[in-house]
Amino acid sequence: MKGVKKAAAILGGTALLAGAGSAYGAYTLYKRVIPRQTENRVDLNEMADMAQWEEYKKIIHANKSWLKERVMESVSITSRDGLTLCGDYFPADTPSDKIVLCHHGYTSTGWDSCSSVAAFFLREGYDCLVVDNRAHGKSEGDYVGFGILDRFDCLSWINYTNDRFMGKKDIILYGVSMGAATVVMASGFKKIPENVKAIISDCAFTSPYDVFSHILKRDYHLPEFPVMSINDMLTKKTAGYGFRDYSTFDAVASTKIPILFIHGEKDDFVPTEMSRKNFKACKAPKELLIVENAGHAAAYYENVPLYEATVKEFLKKYL
Repeated sequence: MKGVKKAAAILGGTALLAGAGSAYGAYTLYKRVIPRQTENRVDLNEMADMAQWEEYKKIIHANKSWLKERVMESVSITSRDGLTLCGDYFPADTPSDKIVLCHHGYTSTGWDSCSSVAAFFLREGYDCLVVDNRAHGKSEGDYVGFGILDRFDCLSWINYTNDRFMGKKDIILYGVSMGAATVVMASGFKKIPENVKAIISDCAFTSPYDVFSHILKRDYHLPEFPVMSINDMLTKKTAGYGFRDYSTFDAVASTKIPILFIHGEKDDFVPTEMSRKNFKACKAPKELLIVENAGHAAAYYENVPLYEATVKEFLKKYL
């Protein structure tokens, strides 16, 4: 009997320690991802090895230098929860009836994630509006929205664009990583304006729950339960949303907006399979481009001609 009691005490203590460890792990994960971050949390090694990255930087620096010489206007809107959200508007060289709204990735900024794509679209004759998501860059906010909150901000930017240009411009939504999840989620709004003609989704995750669970297993070798449940509870309490409140699956099941899904073949940060799943579930006109040898958010830089040609051919069908 004493042996049974001793074993029970040991098991109880082990369970208590495990629970405390899970709670600590969940809180640590929460602090590293949900509040506004002061540094880029995505390792550049997720994009490419050193040799590839050196080549990518040449493309990025050239496009940033080109953009700095462009006419640019700093603009802002107020979100539905009272935050000032900021962006940079670049008009095309000649008056355009098309505009691209660019949304960046996690812990980045519009300028850092979208400068090359913005330069591409400007050369193609599109206006560009490059935004900083909530809790990033110049925009206000204490908590990252991971697409679930940002989809409402995306809709606000669409409405701002239509108010400013009296609804006379066709709108294309572009996003990379978290920004891609944002624009895909925004497509699920029933009252999204009809002049939103197409979406370019580059390496979108399906939901914050899915991508966090993947990183938890890959990097920390931990199961999603109970860490994700605790993390979800903390996020609901502080940031006002849960990781499963909405997903790209919810959006693509109902949207009618054509979507081009793009993903790097070697992306293991946001697994390539997530775009394949989004593509399969999408009920709207759709295309899928998987770029060989490209890591996370690196598809454009790995094969610029293929990326640009695919985007141009896709948009020709809907503009």
